[in-house]
This record gives sequence, structure tokens and C-alpha cells, in this order.
Amino acid sequence: MNEVHQNFTRSADQVIVRQNSLVRQVYAWMGAGLAITAFMALVTLSTPALFNAVVGNRLVFYGLMIGELALVFTLSGAINRLSASTATLIFVAYSALNGVTLSVVALVYTSSSITATFVTTAGMFGAMSVFGYMTKRDLTSWGSFLFMGLIGVIIASIVNIFVGSSAVSWIISGIGVIVFTGLTAYDTWKIKELAAQGTEGRKPAILGALTLYLDFINLFLMLLRFTGNRR
Repeated sequence: MNEVHQNFTRSADQVIVRQNSLVRQVYAWMGAGLAITAFMALVTLSTPALFNAVVGNRLVFYGLMIGELALVFTLSGAINRLSASTATLIFVAYSALNGVTLSVVALVYTSSSITATFVTTAGMFGAMSVFGYMTKRDLTSWGSFLFMGLIGVIIASIVNIFVGSSAVSWIISGIGVIVFTGLTAYDTWKIKELAAQGTEGRKPAILGALTLYLDFINLFLMLLRFTGNRR
């Protein structure tokens, strides 16, 4: 019995080590992605020619958006076929492109509002991520509910592009805050569970970083649209 107990303890310790290792890698890459995004946003804002090309030409702007979507779908859908270095390059490229397109936020919202919203986002994201990592509950049921909410937000946002209703935009943003707050906890929990099952390495860390990066950025944008002060 004592040997069985020791083996069980050793196995539990190994799971904890794997979980801590993968989560640390995920957050390191996510932090790097956010830093790259912030850097490229600042570069774009401080380079008039680049900023005017992005803001003044819809073809360029939407081309960048399409490029971002292509990178996300490539990384998410083909992660098993990609090498670790290629996956890393795609994540870095996406983070950089996102920084260029997000620079337009400075045209719409005040700098103090952007800063305050970023701090609020970091606090909410951190709290929910800690909850997702520390909870003993099974959050599997959250996945389908939050996915349906995400699809609803996407569809409503597309429809509102043509409707142009500020009231609908406000409602979408409020629901979006709830959805991406929940996704932060769920995705962190899912990463922890994958590590417990033996998942490890740079590619899973990159994919996990992309997932949480998207949660953070979308939560930030939803909060900004919901509470931000426009110029």
C-alpha cells in the first residue's frame, strides 16, 4: 500500500510539474505577443506614411484583416502539421499585424481611456485566468455555452455593420465582455487539463498563447466599446 501511495503521489507531482511548465510557456508567449502588438501599434502611430496607408486606404486595412484571419486559421487548423519554428513565426506575424490594425483605435478613443481600459482588462483577465487554473470544477459544460455566445456576438456584429445601431453595438459589447471573460477562465482550465493528459512542448504552448491572446484582445476591445471615451 505504501508503494502504491508513493507511486500515486509521484504521478500527481509529475502532472503538476507538466501543468506549471505548459502554463508558464503559454503566458510567456502570450506576453511576448502582446508586447509585439503594442510595439507595432506605437510604430504605426509614429510613422505617418504607414499610419496613413492603413487608415486612408480601406483596401489595405481589410487586406491586413484578412491576412490576420488567414494566419489564425492556419495556426489553429494546421498546428499538428507545422514545425515549432513555423508555428512561432506565424504567431509573431499575427501579433505584429494585429498591432498595425489596432493602431486605428487611437483615432476613436482617448489615450487615457485606452490606458484605463487596458488596466481593467488585465485585472479581469488575470482574475479569471487564476480562477480557471485553480478551480477544481469541471468546466467542460462552459465550452458549448460560451461557443454559442461567441457565434452570436460574431453574427450580431456582422449584421450591425449594415444596421449601424449604437444601441445594438452597446448590447453586443456588453455580451462580448461576458463571453470573453468566461472564455478566459475556460481556456485556461482547458490548457491545464491538456497538460495533465501529457500535452507539452512549444507548439501546444504557442496554440495556447494564441487562444488566450485572442481572449485578452477581444475582451479589451469589447470593454473599450462598452465604456471607452470617444474623441
